Amino acid sequence: MSLRAGTVARYAVGSVGTGGFGTLPGLVLVYYLTDTLGVAALMAGLIVTLAKVWDVVIDPVIGAASNHDRVRHGSRRRLMAAGGLLLPVFFVLTFAVPESWSPTAGAAWVLLAFLCAATAFSLFQVPYIALPAELTDDYDERTRLLTARVVVLTVAILAFGGGAPALRSVVPDEHAGYLVMAAVAGLVLGLSLLVSAGVEHGAGRRDARLPANPRSASTAPGAAPSSSRWHGVAGSYRDGLAALSTSQPFRMLLATFVLQALATGTMLAGAQYVARWVLGDEAAVTFLFAALVGPAVVFAPVWGAVARRVGKERAFRMASTVFALAALALVGMAWSPGAWVYAVVAVAGAAYAGLQSLPMAMLPDVVAHDARTRGPGRAGTFSGVWTAGETTGFALGTAVLALTLAVTGYVESRAEQLVVQPESAVLGIVLAFSVLPAALVAASLATLRRYPLRRADIHAAGPAAVHEELA
Repeated sequence: MSLRAGTVARYAVGSVGTGGFGTLPGLVLVYYLTDTLGVAALMAGLIVTLAKVWDVVIDPVIGAASNHDRVRHGSRRRLMAAGGLLLPVFFVLTFAVPESWSPTAGAAWVLLAFLCAATAFSLFQVPYIALPAELTDDYDERTRLLTARVVVLTVAILAFGGGAPALRSVVPDEHAGYLVMAAVAGLVLGLSLLVSAGVEHGAGRRDARLPANPRSASTAPGAAPSSSRWHGVAGSYRDGLAALSTSQPFRMLLATFVLQALATGTMLAGAQYVARWVLGDEAAVTFLFAALVGPAVVFAPVWGAVARRVGKERAFRMASTVFALAALALVGMAWSPGAWVYAVVAVAGAAYAGLQSLPMAMLPDVVAHDARTRGPGRAGTFSGVWTAGETTGFALGTAVLALTLAVTGYVESRAEQLVVQPESAVLGIVLAFSVLPAALVAASLATLRRYPLRRADIHAAGPAAVHEELA
């Protein structure tokens, strides 16, 4: 049975928030620390990385809590709504460091506020990722659902990545500009998360195929009901490790996705530096994002169509190969920066749509396969580990950029202070935006080759996947 259009749209709206929060801190937070607050590059990278490591710690626990809510209340929306309410507050606080504070005090403020913002985001993100396996058990409907999500995601990346830095520049004072940017972005983030938090209620029983009482759903022989999985922090981590150890499809898909998150996270964190120090115009970051995301909006449905024709895993390999080649070509900026960069970034953007939509469409297939082979009850666990892996990749991407900047001699500065970067630092920025991401995506193809599931495997799972959310 097909998902209703309203269900698809409401689920996709959540990607305005996930795309915005996934993009904006990665794009401007390290730059805010190094070039407005005067924090050393290595310390700035450490701050962002610590906040993301905290995500890795709490995501499996949130996954277990989400499973518990699903059993007890028949829905995951309680945690999702809490995240939508809290995220705007802490996001604004992240960019509200008083101008008179020292770099050390400002760094501490940002770390605490961003930790809280990351926690609020995880409250939404972990259950959000678990939903596709529960909204439909159809292989192609999941592709449709996730393709719609990625179209919205790519538009959100364009709006936040290009619009927010422009909004920041409307106010002459850098500190006030960042605060205005955070207030407007935070409001949009919160609204989108709250709208999507009700998608299960909006889907109704017809889409989700739920029985009248979710607690009465049966559990496959030998599988522990997920209510027993709500057994504390240690148990949450054991469940996550068990998911990794018992599901080869999950291990291979997650490893591929983490490597690619590391690649794109490094590029994202480096975009503002490329605009200012390589292309010579801080405002060029808007054009970089337009070049990246504009083609992605068009090509997200194209990759969905390719996946329906040749299979998701083959389409994913094709998209990854194109992205790696385009990223590698950007090393030419070291010798001849110019307008040609936008054309190559556009090719990467077309491939980036596949890197986003296809693995997310494959994850529900992994959950369905696990439900059939090992028994239901682990959707929240899978989504918690997945979110932790994605967060790790992006966090390490920021760390890789910060380490590259530190090693190559990048000079940090306070607001309005003029500095000149050494040639070694400019070269480091170029390498972090080109060669390093290309190498990481190339490495991800090795793990993707070991991903075993095909369309026939998912169709063989039949309705067993439907019960995944019920146990």
